[in-house]
Amino acid sequence: MENSVLVSIITPTYNSQSFILQTYNSLINQSHQKWEWLVTDDCSTDETWAILDQIKEKDQRVKVFKNERNRGAAYSRNNSLANAQGSFIAFIDSDDLWEKDKLETQLKFMLENEYKFTFTSYDLISELGTTINKQIDIRENSLEICYEDLLLKKVTLGCSTVMLDASYHKNVKMPLLRTGQDYALWLKLLKENDNKAHLLPVILSHYRIVKGSISRNKFKKAMRQWQIYRQIERINLIKASWCFVNYAWRTVAR
Repeated sequence: MENSVLVSIITPTYNSQSFILQTYNSLINQSHQKWEWLVTDDCSTDETWAILDQIKEKDQRVKVFKNERNRGAAYSRNNSLANAQGSFIAFIDSDDLWEKDKLETQLKFMLENEYKFTFTSYDLISELGTTINKQIDIRENSLEICYEDLLLKKVTLGCSTVMLDASYHKNVKMPLLRTGQDYALWLKLLKENDNKAHLLPVILSHYRIVKGSISRNKFKKAMRQWQIYRQIERINLIKASWCFVNYAWRTVAR
């Protein structure tokens, strides 16, 4: 049954010429081939757009868009989401990679259990694509998490591991934050109707560590986390402080 399911894959890009073709190759090698890849370029100044243009000419499943000005990853993801046609939505960043059975395995996990929101374990790779022996969200068994669990960062919930049932999660949009917009969205989805997210404890995604990436700036990440607690989630000062302590401790431990 899952072979007939269309999955919309959402990707923002900005100056990704060194990695975007590798990311695309990890999609065309998927065992589940019924997908569309929606890429929104955020006014790249390198050859990213030219590479994407060549890809779309050869593969009709690829749909590319370009922002009129640099707007950030949240705006770019939202543009791709607004054009998605799939029954399920998956996310992959423009420098990350998937195992060849990622879509098939995760889709089967969702359909068999009627899950609406899932994520998987993942590992970290270097800028050159080699393993750095760091695994995230590793468990022996599946795990169900709620809004409070994610507030306390009991899991990392990597963006490139997430899959959503689009028929259940309608009109998905990320808050327009420059960083951390994915985390803010996951909180929103879990908060609505007391939803749950389910971990598939298998490494199916590889997160690339790139020097100079905005997502790797620890001070900015910390400030972003506090902003989400106080301004997006509107948590009171005492609870926000407790959540932030948990976030800081888990970040150091990881």
